Amino acid sequence: MQARDAAANLDRQTYSTMNLKKVVIIGGGFGGINLAQKLARNKSFQIVLVDKNNYNFFPPLLYQVATGFLEASNISYPFRKFFQDKSNLRFSLGGFEKVFPNEKKVVTESGDICYDYLVFATGTETNYFGMENVRKNAVPMKTVQDALALRNHILRLKEEATRETDVAVRKKLLSIVVAGAGPTGVEVSGMLAEMHKNIFNKDYPELKREEVQIYLVDALPVVLNPMSKKSQEETLAELRGLGIEVLLDHAVKDYQNGIVTFANGNTIATETLIWTSGVTATPLPGLPDEALGKGKRVLVDAYNRVKGFDDIFAIGDICLMTADKEFPNGHPQLAQVAIQQGRNLADNLSLWLEGKSPTAFEYNDKGTMAIIGVNKAVADLPGLHFKGFIAYFLWLVVHLFSLMRYRNQVKTLYNWMVAFFTRDQSLRFILDSKPEKPAH
Repeated sequence: MQARDAAANLDRQTYSTMNLKKVVIIGGGFGGINLAQKLARNKSFQIVLVDKNNYNFFPPLLYQVATGFLEASNISYPFRKFFQDKSNLRFSLGGFEKVFPNEKKVVTESGDICYDYLVFATGTETNYFGMENVRKNAVPMKTVQDALALRNHILRLKEEATRETDVAVRKKLLSIVVAGAGPTGVEVSGMLAEMHKNIFNKDYPELKREEVQIYLVDALPVVLNPMSKKSQEETLAELRGLGIEVLLDHAVKDYQNGIVTFANGNTIATETLIWTSGVTATPLPGLPDEALGKGKRVLVDAYNRVKGFDDIFAIGDICLMTADKEFPNGHPQLAQVAIQQGRNLADNLSLWLEGKSPTAFEYNDKGTMAIIGVNKAVADLPGLHFKGFIAYFLWLVVHLFSLMRYRNQVKTLYNWMVAFFTRDQSLRFILDSKPEKPAH
């Protein structure tokens, strides 16, 4: 601890001598990376970005990594490579542990870091709603590791099913339940259905197509709850047209011994429960309870300042802002909110440094879209609604240009073109190691 304190004091003295304002950003997702990028243009700031991964990744395309249509490197980019040409921007690998506001210091897995301004951009984590068996046995879809684990899991079960002679056991191995009918749940279930239609019958001729069943379940009475009624109805019809059994008003209650149990008493036998049903704010030890609101999101004012502090901020999914008149109950937890808040905060930090008045954040809603399958998508844009190929094309363009680097865009476009014309892709690798049986 003494060594940590000494490092922190030396750190503070160094930046004080240089007369730079030190901004520490916890989390390198959409909000954190956009804040860091824009703020780095102002050489009056020294920025340190802290993240438990050494790379930024694009969550909306995780399901394509999980289904073997994209490589993990297509949607990821190393922070240090990203920051090579930015002299006032540094990266620190390590998870956040605690903040000490009175000391203006954060504790991370890699050591203590002092700050003039602290920004939380940690996003959310999977919410299992207190169901311990679901937490232990389901497969989440929040990280690159989750996506790779899901791919390995599905492919291993397919191989196991080719050797299984018991019909009931084989059906259990091949059935997949996707919990949560939001955009991620719709997209992953649609992709899996397309794969079963166009790929798995060729890869696994030992298996009968009718043995494979994909279930999309949700506690709500609709799919794509944040989108328009027209999008919901069109999506539901497309999903069922792909052979997906959509079970609405089905809240998962438990999952153990390969059985999904619902609150209404129904059950499904499956070895695969993909959990996309909810998120909760990541915990932030050191912040007082009165700074937290609904869903443990951090309460912030119109400038993303945390309630009760002038030098601590929160942006993106982690924060709850009620000052935006168009969103009195807080903003949706979407990428565009985080991106816009990150850029707005970068401008405001520069304005404060110059003694000028900051700009209150106002979210510019650019719309919502979801892809269901090849040439199947829905898009709700301001005043407009699209479906089918037009929505599908818009989705591709928006997501392609949202990737961080030209390299990622080119590789992703190539993989998409191959998949579009062949309805196939050659990335179905099982990459996890299987423990060897001990010698006797």
